[in-house]
Amino acid sequence: MNKTAAPADLRTFLTAAVRRQRVVGAIAPSSPALGRALSAVVPALGPSVVVELGAGTGPISEAIRARLAPGSRQLAVEIDPGMAAHLRRTKPWMETIEGDAADLGELLAGAGVGRVDAVVSTLPWSLFPGERQERILAGVGRALAPSGAFTTVTYLSALPLAGARALRLRLRAAFDEVLTTGPVWRNLPPGVAYVCRRPIVR
Repeated sequence: MNKTAAPADLRTFLTAAVRRQRVVGAIAPSSPALGRALSAVVPALGPSVVVELGAGTGPISEAIRARLAPGSRQLAVEIDPGMAAHLRRTKPWMETIEGDAADLGELLAGAGVGRVDAVVSTLPWSLFPGERQERILAGVGRALAPSGAFTTVTYLSALPLAGARALRLRLRAAFDEVLTTGPVWRNLPPGVAYVCRRPIVR
């Protein structure tokens, strides 16, 4: 497994993975290397608002925090109650919202947030039907500021599969620019990041 996960994080992750196999799509918490790749879109200068989707036990949250300038606001959306509670205990500096990423607009409105500067996601896209993927991507597009960016991950082993190809098509339909970065080899499994800008509002 990715060796940097703290024992408490790993226990929480494994408990959720066993309890909710249809929600947790990864086989291990994300590595710091993947965190750095995904959080590269987070503005490092000036206060910003950043949202993480599918925060899990928070390894990507730490990478986001490392880039944020003073006065910034960091929010995490996590659907699993156990993981959300874990995040509140272990990362009190972050605003954790227990909820569904498909309801992103409502969740942000409830937190008093309008537009955001970056959205970082480790959601398990392969577990979602196409309509749900499109709903999440549409919500991300509406939430992003004009200069904002969205980044998400897929795993290298999944790239040739039909589901991964369909996700790429949906990303290209939702954003004017979709760049592929990686692979990030120092992750289990190795991951590829998609960096998406300029949402296409329909």
